[in-house]
Amino acid sequence: MVRKKCKKLMNDQNFEEGNFMDFFGVLTMLGGLALFLYGMEIMGNGLEKLSGGRLERILEKLTSNPIKAVLLGAGVTAVIQSSSATTVMVVGFVNSGIMKLTQAVGIIMGANIGTTATSWLLSLTGIESGNFFVRLLKPTSFSPALALIGVCLIMFSKKEKKKDAGTIMIGFAILMTGMETMSGAVKPLANVPEFTGILTMFSNPVLGMIAGAVLTAIIQSSSASVGILQALCATGAVNFGTALPIIMGQNIGTCVTAMLSGIGASKNARRAALVHLYFNIIGTVIFMIVFYTINAVVHFSFLDTAANAMGIAVIHSSFNIAATILLLPFGNGLVKLACLTIPDEQKKEVPVAEQEKSAFRLLDPRFLDTPGFAVEQCRQTTIQMAKLAKECFFTSVELLKEFSEEKAERVEALENLVDRYEDELGTYMVKLGGKNLSRNDSHTVSLLLHCIGDFERISDHGMNLKDSAKEMQEKEMHFSSKADKELEIFLDAVKEILDMSIDAFETNNTDEASKVEPLEEVIDDINTVVKANHIKRLQKGKCTIEQGFVLSDISMNLERVSDHCSNIAISVIEIERDGFDAHGYLENLKRDGDPQFAAMVEQYRDKYALPV
Repeated sequence: MVRKKCKKLMNDQNFEEGNFMDFFGVLTMLGGLALFLYGMEIMGNGLEKLSGGRLERILEKLTSNPIKAVLLGAGVTAVIQSSSATTVMVVGFVNSGIMKLTQAVGIIMGANIGTTATSWLLSLTGIESGNFFVRLLKPTSFSPALALIGVCLIMFSKKEKKKDAGTIMIGFAILMTGMETMSGAVKPLANVPEFTGILTMFSNPVLGMIAGAVLTAIIQSSSASVGILQALCATGAVNFGTALPIIMGQNIGTCVTAMLSGIGASKNARRAALVHLYFNIIGTVIFMIVFYTINAVVHFSFLDTAANAMGIAVIHSSFNIAATILLLPFGNGLVKLACLTIPDEQKKEVPVAEQEKSAFRLLDPRFLDTPGFAVEQCRQTTIQMAKLAKECFFTSVELLKEFSEEKAERVEALENLVDRYEDELGTYMVKLGGKNLSRNDSHTVSLLLHCIGDFERISDHGMNLKDSAKEMQEKEMHFSSKADKELEIFLDAVKEILDMSIDAFETNNTDEASKVEPLEEVIDDINTVVKANHIKRLQKGKCTIEQGFVLSDISMNLERVSDHCSNIAISVIEIERDGFDAHGYLENLKRDGDPQFAAMVEQYRDKYALPV
């Protein structure tokens, strides 16, 4: 009797200990999962930051060759470790009009292949060998060293790129630590009947696909969900029959991110997201039907064997490569299917407000998730703004020579559009400022924020010149021949400084920017002389007070344009020097008596000498 009670007590104790072990094992697994997902996130962010938007610009300049598109999509995704990120970027390209829908198909297919790189990397954790050099291939063997190097780079390096490289190394180490923790935590779960029962349930192809799709949709990363599956293989309770439908479902679940990004986008952008979804659904359905039909006849013996990380990687890659080979020739068919799902509406006259929206197509909110590329899009949009401001000014100068209502309306339209550019760019860059930018990207954003106000003011001065030209035309006003000659020289000088400053801004050329300030000083002198000569003519009765007011307005606007050009040039120079102090720059320039500066001033004085 006593013996039975003791035995029962010992069994109860073992049961409770087992429960505790299972509970803490689950906690450890969840902790490992958290480290795994976090490591993947910071490694991907580090890679994106280090690339500085270059990968996205490569995609942007893609040719129409579908094979190149597939290879490029695979390569970019393998680097940034996320097919979802690549697909979302492609949706943004299509939405902004940068890329055609037919071009997007190959990249989307390639992204599915590229995302398998993570599973191959994680499969190396299963390497077991007594050989020293073979063990070095195991990521968990060298990841601690990478973590140490990464910490040293972040703490002691002053260069931003080295810090980014350190972040990538730490992210990789955390990723591998999380993977190892998950694998170690799930091994005891192999002896838990409830756990193995759940896994057995997923051997049903339909349930397995649903489970894989739901898991991937929740964490929005097929690479991460495949990594979790690889970790579960450590239990020995996951066979290939269970793993295969889960992998199929993971390919469908990863489409959620792209579908969400298509909400509120253009028709073609939503179609691009649908192409991604249809590609994965059609590929999965065809594979499942063919595979399980053959299996019903032959019965593949490997389905009953325990899965391993390497086997998961093989299945994941084989399916995506096979699906791409099968469906790539039918890429146009996928596009047509997407177009049938979201058909074109009957064309209507587009309001002016809607037409203006296309001017800001590069400022797509989806690009904010890749800050390096978003910064470049802001720069390109600001260049467009600068060219519009210049056109506005140059058109207004033409009005001073010969007034035209058509050109006057053009000036007004350009000025309004430049105002819109300032609002749109300012709002977009405020959002961008909250992102994790590299030092170079931060410098670029600072430069753009400094310059958009100057470009807007230049267009305002163009508008003022238009008003002066209109007043002269309505009152049939003309300047004296000498005043006309002075004004012509004045205008030529301002046109040159505007061309020079915008070119320096567009090319980020500090040498070109350094030529602006000497010319600005000469323009200040021209303005002073023009006003003084006008007073002399007024005293001699050669011109009227009314003419003087108009001439004064014109010269003031011209001088102000040159001031804004100076601001732009100084911004280019100072931002490049990792600082911004316009007043200090000018003080040092003129106080130190730079001989090169003085020589350029004299050169411009000779070039734009006013008639005596």
